[in-house]
Amino acid sequence: MPDNRDTEYFASLALRNTPGLGPKTQRKLLAHYGRAYPALRDAANWPRLKLANRRQAEASKAESWRLAAEDEYHRARRRNMAWLLYSDDDYPQRLKHLDDPPLILYHQGNLDLLRSPGVAVVGARRCNGRGDAIARDISADLSRIGLTIISGLAMGVDRQAHLGGLAHIGGSVAVLGCGLDVTYPKANADVWEALAEQGLIISEYGPGVRPESKHFPYRNRLISGLAMGVLVAQAAKRSGSLITARLALEQGKDVFALPGSAADPDFEGCNELIKAGATLVRNAEDIVWELKDRLCETLGYYPDPALVSQKNKKNHEGPDQAPNPAAAPPAPLPELDGPQKTAMEALLSAARLHIDELVRRLEWDSAQVSAVLLDLEMQGLVRQSPGMYYEPIKGGRR
Repeated sequence: MPDNRDTEYFASLALRNTPGLGPKTQRKLLAHYGRAYPALRDAANWPRLKLANRRQAEASKAESWRLAAEDEYHRARRRNMAWLLYSDDDYPQRLKHLDDPPLILYHQGNLDLLRSPGVAVVGARRCNGRGDAIARDISADLSRIGLTIISGLAMGVDRQAHLGGLAHIGGSVAVLGCGLDVTYPKANADVWEALAEQGLIISEYGPGVRPESKHFPYRNRLISGLAMGVLVAQAAKRSGSLITARLALEQGKDVFALPGSAADPDFEGCNELIKAGATLVRNAEDIVWELKDRLCETLGYYPDPALVSQKNKKNHEGPDQAPNPAAAPPAPLPELDGPQKTAMEALLSAARLHIDELVRRLEWDSAQVSAVLLDLEMQGLVRQSPGMYYEPIKGGRR
């Protein structure tokens, strides 16, 4: 069997599917052998080298991994899926520092984003107007100076974070809790496509793997692992976003949180994080101030926090106040192109419209309507609500 990258991929699948061989032991094997293929071939010596126990070595020698490894190998090849291996030069060093780095990362999009300095933005799936708006604005402002926005492609805050990141040069990375070929949630199919074309999507799960609740804590360790810091934009007391914050702290990363009213249960988790020592932030400028030394090491220069926001230090209201969207300069309709202007006028004629109703009113195909709505959402002119409803944001936000 030739010792090439294809073989290394199959050997990585073999290690990952060896019964009883967990991620920490896999990391130990890769640290010793450098690559999965020589590690697999030398399974008989694992116990002697104190790399794995005898049962794990026997399972590997008996090729107990073969059926599962061959199945995933052939499914990935049929779908033309690209993979990044632990032994590849492009594999992110930030993930190699984890106790349990994935041996394989499936990906689609621009791998260069894994080398960019990034900030993770996470929060509630059902966010209120404040969390929605600020998550997107902060993400857009950070992306404007070249920081990549990392999130988990959920609805709510994750969606807004990706849209903000994609709006500027920093771009955005989505980490999935399912196979790369599984679109979840369906309502984020438009963002998935935009990320595949303009950003990056990665997953440690093989083709066809469905989203399960047990996958998301593992996904979260990669979100925090790739980032220099994690912003929790909105979180209730038992929010899954708090898992990402805890993982970030364990990894030695900065944790930022947006404050909310003490009476608002949607921000109870954020307020608890701040009480426990997370950095209180109200805008992107606050995050850049905290990260400026490490950003200088990565970028080669000090980013000027005063240049981060083009909105004159907006969102500096007190912690119990919501930002005033009317304070942002309006985005007049004449600035929009033909289809965007037509769609915006249709939305302005109603308080809220389902995407199917827009398709009927505009007499466009659903793909065109979806693409135009995504452009408007990235510009901060419309908001998607649960159930694929869209509503205009008065005056827009930039």
